Amino acid sequence: MSEPFTLFVTYGTDHHRFGRLGSWLEDWLADHPEVTCLAQEGYSTPPAGSIPVGIVSREELLDMMRTSWAVVGQGGPGTVLDAAVVGKLPIVVPRLARYDEVVDDHQVAFCRRMAADGRALLAESPEALRGCLDAALADPSTVVSRTQVGPIDETVANVESLLRDLTTQRPGFVSLPRLGSLIRPLHRRTAAAYH
Repeated sequence: MSEPFTLFVTYGTDHHRFGRLGSWLEDWLADHPEVTCLAQEGYSTPPAGSIPVGIVSREELLDMMRTSWAVVGQGGPGTVLDAAVVGKLPIVVPRLARYDEVVDDHQVAFCRRMAADGRALLAESPEALRGCLDAALADPSTVVSRTQVGPIDETVANVESLLRDLTTQRPGFVSLPRLGSLIRPLHRRTAAAYH
């Protein structure tokens, strides 16, 4: 890891604002001038002193995650999966409906489950976020994912093949053996990756 440390923050692309995450990060960043913060802010205001990057392509997002010391993000599945793809264990802050950050509190249950499964570090308070970041700064291995993510390109190719087969068959006909041959390997790899 090279100095200064680069922290990548992603707010996702949801149109709801997520100022709470920015204010929590501002407090921590003020105490850590050695950290450069890149913020994929979406529709939210990035933390003061960060470098806003806007909404970027997935390839750019993955590259920024890959080259960063740590990843912090809103608690959506995309954040957790994308971080895992590049070998990062993300620090996630679930959006909350009571602050009009999202339509319901689905991210709370999801983030708690991901944390329990060792797929994310959960920060539900400014103190928890500070603790996760301080621990990661002291020992960067705390934000390295131990999870192997399946071959996404292969999965996409299988889904494309399945859809092509389904759209070329006569209406109402689905070849169950063909469907099974595409889904079984995908299911085995996905199950193995998440257990």
